[in-house]
Amino acid sequence: MKLFRLTCVASAAAVLAACGGSDGPDRGELLDPAAIVTTLTVAQIDAATAQSGLQAVSGPAKCDVKVVALNYATIGAKGEDGANSSGVMLVPAGSDPACSGAAPLVAYARGTNALKTRTLANPQDGETASLIAFFAAQGYAVVATDYLGYAKSTYTYHPYLDAASEGSAVIDSVRAAGNAASAVGAKLSGKVMFTGYSQGGHSSAAAQRAAEDKDKIKDFSVVGGAHLAGPYNLGTALSLPTPTAGSQLFLPFIITAWQHAYGNIYGKASDAFQPPYDGFIETAFPSTDVAGLYAQLRMDLPAASALNLILQPAFVEGVRAKGNNPLYQAGLKNSFIGWTPKAPVLLCGGSGDPVVPPAVHQNVLMADFTARNVTNVTSVDVDAQVQAAFAPGGVAPTDPATPEFATYYSNYHSPYEPMFCYAAARQFFDSVR
Repeated sequence: MKLFRLTCVASAAAVLAACGGSDGPDRGELLDPAAIVTTLTVAQIDAATAQSGLQAVSGPAKCDVKVVALNYATIGAKGEDGANSSGVMLVPAGSDPACSGAAPLVAYARGTNALKTRTLANPQDGETASLIAFFAAQGYAVVATDYLGYAKSTYTYHPYLDAASEGSAVIDSVRAAGNAASAVGAKLSGKVMFTGYSQGGHSSAAAQRAAEDKDKIKDFSVVGGAHLAGPYNLGTALSLPTPTAGSQLFLPFIITAWQHAYGNIYGKASDAFQPPYDGFIETAFPSTDVAGLYAQLRMDLPAASALNLILQPAFVEGVRAKGNNPLYQAGLKNSFIGWTPKAPVLLCGGSGDPVVPPAVHQNVLMADFTARNVTNVTSVDVDAQVQAAFAPGGVAPTDPATPEFATYYSNYHSPYEPMFCYAAARQFFDSVR
C-alpha cells in the first residue's frame, strides 16, 4: 500500500481521490464498490425529524439524501498496511440549488460504542440520522467512519482514543468519499471540514491535526474543524482522583487498546485488572454482546464503585502519581494541549456534561489556545440550551437523590447535548464553506 503520493496531479473535481498504485490498495481505495443503501426524500427526512423532535433544532430538510455504504483501505495502529474500515457517505440530491452544486465534505467521527457489528451505513442509526438532518439534508456531503475493528473492518481490535489511528481512519474515509463520488452522483468542491462527537471529537481533532501537516498530506483543502464534547486532555483525565460517569467502560477500553497499540501499559493483564477481568478483558472490546459486557463492567454501579472491582489498586495509584507512569504518558501523547490548528476551529460542549466534562477537557484546551495566542478557535457552551430543552422547569436538578437528577444527567451527554453541538457545528461550517 502506498503512502500519500505527493507528486500526483488531480483535477479539482477529483482532488479528494487517492492516487493510484500497483502494489496493493492505496489508502482510501474502495475495497468494495460503493453501494447506495437507500435514498431518503425530503418528506421522509422531515417526517422522521418531526417525530423525533430533532427538526426544532436541525430545521426542515432541503435535500434528498443518498445513503452509501463504503469499505476502504487504511492503515493499522502501528502504521501497517492491509487494514480496512467501513463507513457511510451521505450525498445530498435534489433540485434545490443547495443540493445540486459542488458540496463541501464533512468528515465525521462517531462517539464511543461497544458493539462490534455497528455500522453508520444504516439510516436508522441515531448518529447517522443526525448527520442526515443537520448536514446532508442541508447540502453538505458527509463521510463517516466506522473505525478500525468495527463492522466490515477485519482489524483485530479497536485502537480506542489512539489519536494517530483515529486520524488516519478519518482522513482515509475522506479519500474513500472522493473515490466513490462519481459512482454515486456526488459533486465535491474539494473543501473538507472535520467534526465528531465525544470519542469522535477526539478523532476529528486528530484528523485535522494530521491533515494540516502539509509535509504529509496535500490532496485536499481543510477549511475548518468543529470538535464536539471530546476528551482532549487525556493525561489529566486519566489521573483524576474521581472517575467520570461511564469510566467503567471507557477506562478498561483505553487501557487494553493502548496495551495492544503500544505494548507497555502493563506487563500482564493481572497487573492492571483484578480477577476475573484479567482473564477476558483484553479481548472484550468491541463486543458482539453489549448487554453482557455492560453487566460484566457493572454499568449499574457508580463508576468509582465499579472500578474498585475491576482495576488493581496499585495500578490506579500509579496512574494518579503521574510521572513516568506509562498510561499517564500515553494520555499525554494522545492529548491536544500544545496543538496549533491552521484552519479555524470550533469547540462545543455543555458545562453540565458528566461524561466528558468541559472543565477537564474543552475549557483546559481553550485556555491553552488563549495562553499561546491562538486566535482562530472559538469555544461554545450549550448548557443553557440543554437545560431549557430538557431540565424540569428549565433548570438543571441539583438533588442527586431525585429521579429527575438521574434522568437528566444520564441523558445529558447523549442524547441531549449532541443536537445543540451539531447545530453549532453547522452554523460554523456555513461561515467557512
